[in-house]
Amino acid sequence: MATLDTIRDLLLRFRDDRNWKQFHTLKNLIISLNLEAAELLELTQWKTDAELASLKGDDQFRQALKDECADVLLYLLLVADDAGIDLLQAAQEKIAKNAQRYPVDQSYGSARKYTALKTKARGED
Repeated sequence: MATLDTIRDLLLRFRDDRNWKQFHTLKNLIISLNLEAAELLELTQWKTDAELASLKGDDQFRQALKDECADVLLYLLLVADDAGIDLLQAAQEKIAKNAQRYPVDQSYGSARKYTALKTKARGED
């Protein structure tokens, strides 16, 4: 099974074999990440939730969704690599931070942002 490290290494080799690192500044990578995220978003444009649910079984839609998800992941790996960020560690830390911001008793079933929850949820006593 592939890991983030093995995928990153394959991606870096792919990039380096083509001499593309020269174009991969942090700014350019972040811009590209957002462009790919917009392409992912575009798959949902003008569709209802019901239409999207039914499209999950459509092979062509699933392939497009898969490709755009992969593009987002690959650019995110490049951003993290350039910035020296361990994505798995960052994700674990963010989940722990969100657990503090969104206590179950205050956020269960709610879409409110942590700043709209009780003051105690933000660690301010």
